[in-house]
Amino acid sequence: MSNETKISYAALLLRLSLGTMFVAHGLLKVLVFTLPGTVGFFESIGFPGFFAYVVTAVEIGGGAMLIAGVYVRPVALAMVPVLLGAWQVHAGNGWLFTAQGGGWEYPAFLTMATVVLALLGKGAYALQLPVRTATAQSI
Repeated sequence: MSNETKISYAALLLRLSLGTMFVAHGLLKVLVFTLPGTVGFFESIGFPGFFAYVVTAVEIGGGAMLIAGVYVRPVALAMVPVLLGAWQVHAGNGWLFTAQGGGWEYPAFLTMATVVLALLGKGAYALQLPVRTATAQSI
């Protein structure tokens, strides 16, 4: 197996893992905490309540796009501000995520893993969207 093939499969595994994690966290906000509950939490920590809807949509939609392998680099980069927000929420709780309120190690790791995915790209088994290019006739 060539190095390029190994890198492609590594990107696939990272993409599927992160995509699944993002979808799970988004669905947690909808199905367990409920959107009104998530809005209340965001407001309680000083974020505008409407960010709860934005974060939930980005996590579910972006996670699904990562799983499918669609626009992986821009989607991964769009996830970074969400992760930095999570990092900020947990920053005062110490390093380990087992600390009361959860430490910042998990959001920090997820942020770096998402940046790595943005650098690697889609990897193997990603959906191929048709690319529309300008032709002399369409200009």
